[in-house]
Amino acid sequence: MVSVHPFRVIHPKPDFAAKMAVLPYDVVDTQEAAAFAKDNPYSYFRIDRAEIDLPNLDSVYDPKVYVKAAENLKRFLQAGWLVEDKEATYYLYELTMNGRSQTGIVATTAIQEYLDGKIKKHEFTRPEKEQDRMNHIRACDADTSPIFLSYRQQDSIKQLIEHWKHTHATLYDFTHIYDVRHRVWQIDDPTVIQTLQSAFEKVPALYIADGHHRTESAVKIGLEKRANGTATPESEQFLAILFPDEELAIYEYNRVINVPIPENFMEQLAPAFTVEKIEYQKPQQKGQINCYHENQWYRLTVKESIQSDDPVAGLDVSLLQEYVIAPIFGITDVRTDKRIDFVGGIRGAEELVKRVDSGAWQLAFELYPTQMADLLNVADANQIMPPKSTWFEPKLLSGLFVYDLKTE
Repeated sequence: MVSVHPFRVIHPKPDFAAKMAVLPYDVVDTQEAAAFAKDNPYSYFRIDRAEIDLPNLDSVYDPKVYVKAAENLKRFLQAGWLVEDKEATYYLYELTMNGRSQTGIVATTAIQEYLDGKIKKHEFTRPEKEQDRMNHIRACDADTSPIFLSYRQQDSIKQLIEHWKHTHATLYDFTHIYDVRHRVWQIDDPTVIQTLQSAFEKVPALYIADGHHRTESAVKIGLEKRANGTATPESEQFLAILFPDEELAIYEYNRVINVPIPENFMEQLAPAFTVEKIEYQKPQQKGQINCYHENQWYRLTVKESIQSDDPVAGLDVSLLQEYVIAPIFGITDVRTDKRIDFVGGIRGAEELVKRVDSGAWQLAFELYPTQMADLLNVADANQIMPPKSTWFEPKLLSGLFVYDLKTE
């Protein structure tokens, strides 16, 4: 039902993989990328955040950034730091964090299947972020960062992956930020490749876990090439890494608010939530939201009267927005309003306390994580989650897999 293809992977030579691999371009800013890349000529940020090699630019979207990205990609290839396989194969990419592992299949998937709804989304995208990646793909003529897809676990695929991992040597094995271990295997047996490809034809749908902007950008570049007559077989696909749903972990995506807090704030919460002072403890289940204000933690428990069976309206993040953030603080567009910011759960409650105690923010909300089943249900219902509903960890590193669109 879905097509998942092997391809000629561009990847680092083994000696360069740990030096080259970086966090995704969209979870760091320019200053952080520059700090990571300092004194490291192999850093993939020189391709994915090429502005770090161009000081004194007025904008990270300056056309020079995309030219530099393409130049650096070409330079990495000419230096032999990145190499392209001679045959189309799959790769396996395993990430292990805090004793939990997830293994994805590095492959390409069809832009037409995204257009046909077989690759399902759960978020809206922002035009300026799409345009940035489109400019990047266009200049490099390559998908330089993978899209994080998921699928409902299939026993036949699971068994094949585990058998390959246990009977073959790794290409890469190194530890990166947050002590995450990254291991990579190449699947180069034609019979196994065909078996794996056939197994995915029985999978009814794929789901975008992370990378909606990259997906939209890759698809629009493919459509652009169709329209201007430069389409290639490669441009009809996009780079992805596919993980089974049961292996994935979603962290909470917390909120901080910078607005005057009304004196009767707690009273305004009472119709929708049971409110109690607590000694800090993370939310333990759906329907529990922590609030930090004036050196005190509060537990907000969702009342039955506002609960919903709707896949989107019933999410904690939706209830917080509908009954607190919008009506009490007047923040209705969280994607653009500067009075709200978002903090990935990997940073812990300490980051929320730090931001509020600094005086830069007045209030913080810590949520129970959205569950993978929630994401799949929302996507299956063709609905959209509120912005910043999910934070996946560990992050897939960029620089390990690149996909050449091979435009003449």
